[in-house]
Amino acid sequence: MRKTKPPVGWEHVKNCFPVPNILLDMDLPASAVAVYLYLLRSADRKTDQCHPSEATIAKRLHLSRNTVAKYVRLLEERGLIITEHTKIITKNGIKKNGSLLYTIIPLQKVMEQHYEQQFNALERTTERQKVQAKLAEQLGA
Repeated sequence: MRKTKPPVGWEHVKNCFPVPNILLDMDLPASAVAVYLYLLRSADRKTDQCHPSEATIAKRLHLSRNTVAKYVRLLEERGLIITEHTKIITKNGIKKNGSLLYTIIPLQKVMEQHYEQQFNALERTTERQKVQAKLAEQLGA
């Protein structure tokens, strides 16, 4: 039996990267998805970190800096990224704020946390309903 080569996947195509399907199911505005994809494209594949400035992201995506900042906060709230402030030292020895350091959280981990939160909320609702039924039973008896 002759073995055939597997089809070429996205990971083998140069100058491209795959977009996780689940990203489109997360109910994010299109511009937030664009910001996330830009960060994903810019990230080091080993560390999942990058540090483009908001001005650079805004220029490349044809958005305002305020819009980029808004969607960075949204991505952070949704648990897709973590941001850290950085400092730089100029040639004159002056300390200044640098670009944010973005860490991309793997989508599988984000979804696990999302499902865990949904499960916990469902458990709390069920427990609340049991307590309300018990109280209604005691008051009715």
